[in-house]
Amino acid sequence: MTTTTRRAEVLSRSGWRSWLGAFFTSDVGMKWLMGLTGIGLLLYVLLHMIGNLKIFLGAEEINLYGEALRELGGNLVPRTSILWLLRIGLIAVFAIHIWTAAVLTKRNRDARGKIRYEAKRQWIAANYASLTMRYTGVVVLLFVIYHLADLTWGNANPNFIRGDVYNNVIASFSRPEIAALYLIAQIALAFHIYHGAWSLWQSIGVANPRFNIIRRYGAVAFMAVVLIGNSSIPIAVQLGILS
Repeated sequence: MTTTTRRAEVLSRSGWRSWLGAFFTSDVGMKWLMGLTGIGLLLYVLLHMIGNLKIFLGAEEINLYGEALRELGGNLVPRTSILWLLRIGLIAVFAIHIWTAAVLTKRNRDARGKIRYEAKRQWIAANYASLTMRYTGVVVLLFVIYHLADLTWGNANPNFIRGDVYNNVIASFSRPEIAALYLIAQIALAFHIYHGAWSLWQSIGVANPRFNIIRRYGAVAFMAVVLIGNSSIPIAVQLGILS
């Protein structure tokens, strides 16, 4: 679909699609959606890691943390209702992020078509980040599904005890193959975070070359913090530091 055809199709929409208008269905708008949802997901990953690191303070601390999440809102609302609202919001952000990535990838492929680029070396350099994001994104998605089955639902954890976060983490990471799986997933997440944290500012229009060095070092620092923080837990269990 050409740009002119797409613009004509957008302008002819009605209902909610008309309300969204041409912006959020254009390439620029889709990049904004991807960038903003990316920021939200990065904040979630950071906060989730900080909460999980409470396990180093002992079983009581991490279990109280888990219970505090379920008790958000206190007696004003049903138990776990606020937590479920946060989960639904997170799922929506995650879904929008994946959807925009898929749409932009398809549009890029359609626009490129069968054109042969003379500067093949530059083409490979330009597309390395997007290709990496695509594959690491799939790995992260599969990991999230397993992570939920392992430590939230308990289906993948034979020693799962509902509400006992400490026991569940130790039981899961005591299995060497599961600890290795988590570490591999964290490496994939680190690559995804690095490219995402680097490129999301460009997606929302903040692409001044003067700030490139800050963006790059910021992306590296964020990636390192998350990788080290998340990886420290399965490593500590395997080394017997947490038991």
